Amino acid sequence: MIMETTIVGAFQCNCTIIGCEETKEALIIDPGDEPEKIKAILKKHNLKPKYLLHTHAHLDHIMATREIKESNSGDILLHKADKKIYDNLQAQASIFGFKVKSPLAPDRFIEDGEILNIGKNINLKVIHTPGHSPGSICFHFDKLEKPLVFSGDTLFSGSVGRTDLWEASHEQMIKSIKNRLFALDDETIVYPGHGEKTSVWKEKKTNPFLL
Repeated sequence: MIMETTIVGAFQCNCTIIGCEETKEALIIDPGDEPEKIKAILKKHNLKPKYLLHTHAHLDHIMATREIKESNSGDILLHKADKKIYDNLQAQASIFGFKVKSPLAPDRFIEDGEILNIGKNINLKVIHTPGHSPGSICFHFDKLEKPLVFSGDTLFSGSVGRTDLWEASHEQMIKSIKNRLFALDDETIVYPGHGEKTSVWKEKKTNPFLL
């Protein structure tokens, strides 16, 4: 399996490209900005995106989606509960003084428990974790040597997501983390939307927001 993370944009979003070494089919998690950096990784590994996945629809996780879709293809997927936030990308950007094109329509919406696959035996499960946004989701890879989960802006190393944004709920987010993410194997490596990776076990034992 090919896996490479690049930090993109003013908000330093972690964008991860995962691909199959045999088929060269790939997925991109949170193409948040700087599409040329993302396209360079695709070109380096000769990958073709099947899915453009979004842990949620805040601008720093979706600003490169349109350009990647138009130049490299890939189905735009997110949770339906974040559609309103996604559709309002330009309004989000204007708050921070950015100018962006309107977003392309999602190809379809993904739901809790859905299994997506690329290439030969690279599978991931969608976990709905509302709180940071109503449609926040995590992507769980459990068939690897060590399981991985991409937690978006729900869970960070030593912290949790902010809940002062559109339709957010701190109480709901904490419930999502404790009931959904902390139900995963303790060895699961957590790749957050920003910052360093961590593990389920470490966050259970040391995260001050969750003790």
